[in-house]
Amino acid sequence: MASPRALLQSIPWAIAPIIINAPMSGVATKDLACAVTSAGGLGFIGFDDPRHLNVQLEEAKSLFKNVTVPSGVLPIGVGIIALNGPPSTFLPVFAKHKPTAVWLSFGEAKDFSRWSTGIRSVSPNTKVWIQVGSVSAAVQAAKACQPDVIVLQGSDAGGHGHARGSSIVTLVPEVVDTLAEHGIEDLPLVAAGGIMDGRSAAAAIMLGASGVVMGTRFLGANEAKMPEDYRREILRATDGGEATVRSTVFDEMWSANAWPDLYDGRCLRNACYDDVQNGLSIDQMRVRLYNNIYKNQNEEVDAKDVSSFWAGSGVGMVKKLERAGDIVEDTRNDTRNRLANAGNWS
Repeated sequence: MASPRALLQSIPWAIAPIIINAPMSGVATKDLACAVTSAGGLGFIGFDDPRHLNVQLEEAKSLFKNVTVPSGVLPIGVGIIALNGPPSTFLPVFAKHKPTAVWLSFGEAKDFSRWSTGIRSVSPNTKVWIQVGSVSAAVQAAKACQPDVIVLQGSDAGGHGHARGSSIVTLVPEVVDTLAEHGIEDLPLVAAGGIMDGRSAAAAIMLGASGVVMGTRFLGANEAKMPEDYRREILRATDGGEATVRSTVFDEMWSANAWPDLYDGRCLRNACYDDVQNGLSIDQMRVRLYNNIYKNQNEEVDAKDVSSFWAGSGVGMVKKLERAGDIVEDTRNDTRNRLANAGNWS
């Protein structure tokens, strides 16, 4: 198992334990990423369009113009969905801005390998992070790409992920053991999925993670960019295991699902999901969806019933709006206290 120091060495401004925001596309803009980094974590921007990403990084660079990082990288990362297109469309952006890390998700080992090679060719000091959701995928990625970090996404995570997966409670330690069996013991692992505060962060580190990712918790950050109805639904959700569900329905609401069979997504449970569960076909569900949209113009309809509001199973623990920096600092301090007191249970 890799020491957390290995991860810290690549993020010299960070304070252990390292808190990271998930690169939620369109939600994690430079505002959220810069706030997380400024609080001693590692912020990530998530954008699928290289033109928009370029603008975001340009603005982030101006915010950090007086910050010197030894390796010369921009002190935030970028999240990329490998399935969305060839590396060539993003490589000029990486060459120009040199982010600290590029977090690759949703692809096969061959896709990750192609992206990794391209990133390292244009920005050698940028670290390559690869997200996976199973033990076998972790081993394949580790061998094919020699990533700098592997992100282990458990099934509690919001948004897209492996349809057949487990929580980080079993995923992280099994990956640690399996990588060791293959002679890979110095690769930092970062845990994602269901981490909401210092309690779950401390647990993830005890399981073998060198750092932790929070996505759903940052939906409650002032700096997260999201529609007000989305934020309102997040703040009023309770009992996350009931309020959210994993399904492909949320990608089928409007048109054919473009995601490979390997993936589904965790979302706030809505009327579309319930309709399909109750026996409606996808086409019938869409007809009812369109009727609800029309109805929404004249009477009250829950926003989540006509939208896909991605959220993890920890959504019931998002109770209020907070500054992203406060979320980082509070989680980090609570994690450190719990780890320090872990031996006092008897």
